[in-house]
Amino acid sequence: MTVGQPDAVVVGAGVIGSAIALELARAGRQVTVVDKAGAVGHGSTSASSAIIRFNYSTFAGVATAWEAQHLWTSWADHLRLSDRRPLAAFRRTGAVLLDSPEAVPSEAAALFDRAGVPYEHWDAPTLRGRLPGIDPGRYWPPKPVDDDAFFADPSGELGALFTPDAGYVDDPQLAAQNLADAAAGLGARFLFHHTVVAVDRHAGRVTGIRLADGTRIAAPVVVNAAGPWSGGLNRLAGVGGDFTIGVRPLREEVHQVAAPAGPTADPFPLVADVDLGTYIREAPGGHLLVGGTEPDCDPHEWTDDPDEADPRPTVRRFQAQVTRAARRFPAIGVPNRPRGAAGVYDVADDWTPVYDRTALDGYYVAIGTSGNQFKNAPLVGRFLAALIDAVEAGHDHDGDPLRYRGDHTGNVIDLGAFSRRRPVRSGAARTVMG
Repeated sequence: MTVGQPDAVVVGAGVIGSAIALELARAGRQVTVVDKAGAVGHGSTSASSAIIRFNYSTFAGVATAWEAQHLWTSWADHLRLSDRRPLAAFRRTGAVLLDSPEAVPSEAAALFDRAGVPYEHWDAPTLRGRLPGIDPGRYWPPKPVDDDAFFADPSGELGALFTPDAGYVDDPQLAAQNLADAAAGLGARFLFHHTVVAVDRHAGRVTGIRLADGTRIAAPVVVNAAGPWSGGLNRLAGVGGDFTIGVRPLREEVHQVAAPAGPTADPFPLVADVDLGTYIREAPGGHLLVGGTEPDCDPHEWTDDPDEADPRPTVRRFQAQVTRAARRFPAIGVPNRPRGAAGVYDVADDWTPVYDRTALDGYYVAIGTSGNQFKNAPLVGRFLAALIDAVEAGHDHDGDPLRYRGDHTGNVIDLGAFSRRRPVRSGAARTVMG
């Protein structure tokens, strides 16, 4: 049974898929969004730390995050919803990027200068003054917390880069719902509890998708925004043979602990601590969120089936990540019982996303978001809409990569940086920090 014939189908109703649906609808396309979950943002989006920061290892990464931040700070204007309803909110706390061999201040500062991101250099005394309770000791490299070397004295002290315009979004799932509501207001249709079992094609072009209940949705454009399920969808479509970048699901945990008592920064900034292998941000109700940066000393939890990943935090991961946070802020307690959530990242080989067309005409991908692209979602919607408009009109994006000029910052972003065929740089980031 064939149901409808939209101009585009987006597979995945997370924050990325919903943003793409909105921008395609704004471009005048009839859009259908399909998701196996029961509501918007019930997959990886719901487990996101929703951090808005700007430190990436490439100009395209920094410029994208800086442009996207302006969309979060004008969220109601970006959505253009006609009625009053709850909206996710951006909380500006600033971000502290502690020094490490993988976060060289001069390299990050050079990219900030080029993109126009405001920042400050902090030395160890400034860290102590601006972040009461911090231990600015240098402990590199990260070590297992059950290794005696973890508790060795520091080898020196750290400085940091501080970006005052960073922060986080208070409700990532609500942010996705806001985008979906805006898309629905323009006619986009959302289908939940539906699993894609086939991608139809004819003469080298996608022609639609088929669902587990036998329904066929015919469409000349299909966008894969399926998060950790994206690799499986690509296999159904028969694409990937020309990709130089692979994607793979990775289970990750984020934990919650009580904020330490006593004097502290207000607001408490994001602390990106690659030196110890962790990051910390404030959370509502006097709490902190603690996540990891995938240090080499910790085994990665790769999974073949995202549906099999346990959503509950484990004692082992909780103690490792929170103990590292307590090493940096000794007043943080390490409870015996873990509290937090687990999610699955769609990890690209170089931890940089793939926003691109494919060798199957009409089939596009927004994949490999690697746990660090929530911040860019509203702009990714614009990237994909611009890319689809251009390629469907005959532009050769592979030979002449599209360039996107940010409305707010004026930065020109080469979308070839997110190509499926890009080489993996020798200095590419190998962690969620991107």
